[in-house]
Amino acid sequence: MLQNKISLKANIGKYRFNNVLLNAAGIRCATTDELTKILRSTAGGCVTKSATPQPREGNESPRMKATPLGCINSMGLPNHGLDYYLKFAEENQGKNDNQVILSIAGLSVDQNLEMLHQIQDSSFDGLTELNLSCPNIKGESQIAYDFEAVRDILTKAFDFFTKDIGIKLPPYFDLHQFDQIADVLNEFPIAYVNSINSIGNGLIVNPETESVVLKPKGGFGGLGGDYVKPTALANVRGLRLRLKPEIAIIGTGGIKSGRDVFEHILCGANVVQIGTAFGFEDVKIFDRISKELKEIMAEKGYTSLDDFRGKLKTL
Repeated sequence: MLQNKISLKANIGKYRFNNVLLNAAGIRCATTDELTKILRSTAGGCVTKSATPQPREGNESPRMKATPLGCINSMGLPNHGLDYYLKFAEENQGKNDNQVILSIAGLSVDQNLEMLHQIQDSSFDGLTELNLSCPNIKGESQIAYDFEAVRDILTKAFDFFTKDIGIKLPPYFDLHQFDQIADVLNEFPIAYVNSINSIGNGLIVNPETESVVLKPKGGFGGLGGDYVKPTALANVRGLRLRLKPEIAIIGTGGIKSGRDVFEHILCGANVVQIGTAFGFEDVKIFDRISKELKEIMAEKGYTSLDDFRGKLKTL
């Protein structure tokens, strides 16, 4: 039976994932209990909540609202601080063949470099994800929309950081933006890019109360779920066509079915992360989507992800 021969294994460079599916940083990954639950599931590993140097409470509530098409949030990076997640990563990286991706998101360039120094000096030898795309920090803009700022922080980071690093990116909307960010990223030995973070500064209105649904930032927040899938696919595809082959891509955005994963991989994703739908469904989503993806692959006669990765056809 073909389905018994199908493999969902994937890799980013030397890092092997027993399943192409991971969680996305930000949802159900803030505590060690939540992270351990992911590692014990059929996911290929876990991604920690994006850490700041010190613990943060985040924005005031209400700061997240589920909608029929996904969700909107303005969480403001609530987390337990880098020490908390780094300790977990050191203790669990490679344990039982699990990969732990350590996500960091400083509120400034100096904070990011401070955390990278701490990781460099630690025993953690896995992937670090530098989040340059959090849209929900009050008074702070996303570094990744300033291409020279991205070049500057990566230049400073690679002066001392010798471990493997990926970059979490926001969505880009113009083709010249794909060209510009790819030109910058291709200068550096980064392991992967993660595309996309939520679409920043959306607005959901409650017509019954005639008000916004979130308290922070006057109701503006990041969109996730069905809203973002076409934009996510475009970014995966646009970057895959422009980045050097050794830079892998993690596809994130709008994934809630095996078909969604199939489309992300067809556009060029090496690994995928599930955010909003994982928040709704918890770890059982990895079983369901794995089954659905294998069914699609069996119908098409594919036995590995390499059979169709990046092979999107144009008309």
